[in-house]
Amino acid sequence: MMYLPREEGQGMVEYALILVLVAIVVIVILRLLGPAIADVFSNIMEAI
Repeated sequence: MMYLPREEGQGMVEYALILVLVAIVVIVILRLLGPAIADVFSNIMEAI
């Protein structure tokens, strides 16, 4: 019987890399937009 490589682990690694990439993108967006979002919430709290 020939050796057949298992590919399940490769799929899990690909999913993990995608999750890491998405997390990095979210962190960068929050870093850039964080002050603007804080100002919006501050203005809402002042209006209440």
